Amino acid sequence: MTGQRFPAADDTGDPREPESVGHLETRWPMAAAVITSAVLTVLLPDDLRLGPRWALPLAEGLLLMALIAGDPLRISRRSTALRALSIALVCVLVCGAIWSTLQLIEDLVNGGAETNSASALLLAGGSVWAGTVIAFSLLYFELDSGGPAARAHHMPRTPALAFPQHLSPELGALRWRPRYVDYLYLGFTNSTALSPTDVMPLAPWAKSVMTLQSVISLVIVGLVIARAVNVLA
Repeated sequence: MTGQRFPAADDTGDPREPESVGHLETRWPMAAAVITSAVLTVLLPDDLRLGPRWALPLAEGLLLMALIAGDPLRISRRSTALRALSIALVCVLVCGAIWSTLQLIEDLVNGGAETNSASALLLAGGSVWAGTVIAFSLLYFELDSGGPAARAHHMPRTPALAFPQHLSPELGALRWRPRYVDYLYLGFTNSTALSPTDVMPLAPWAKSVMTLQSVISLVIVGLVIARAVNVLA
């Protein structure tokens, strides 16, 4: 039937089987993550934000609306333009998160408006930390195995990120695919444990990005807590 898009089966299976429909990633989880990131950006102090208060949320909102217009509800359309929009959105999020981290470090070292109050510092530090978790989770989501649309159509035999269901197929459903919540969990655990937990990076880029995220999280948590304790003392 025209208008329907079904992912191609893997090496084993029939592309006409109805189970294939279940592998299409819904749009709302990643959209909710982008909106949450925009809200966190608005709540940041002015000196921790890249550009005016409205700049990053506006850019993220426009890119998100373009993605939704081009491939609404379920992510299944493979398009160079949509892929470019997705990568651009992730770049905006990651650049904003790294900028906020660097500015927070500078304020902690040289003194800033939020560093004199433990509550304000913890709020700012927590917002920056949460923003990095979301930004890196979307980075993993978009880069692993060619992105969600590519994963819906075909999973490579050697993914960049090996989830437990890849290492032990008997633990997952037939033709299991990672979804955004899996990458959000990866971003969260990598920022708290500062090392791989249940997801193993296989590709060099995945190892590099996970290392960068761990370093950023370590710096944020270590410096913010140290400064907050010093203020309270």
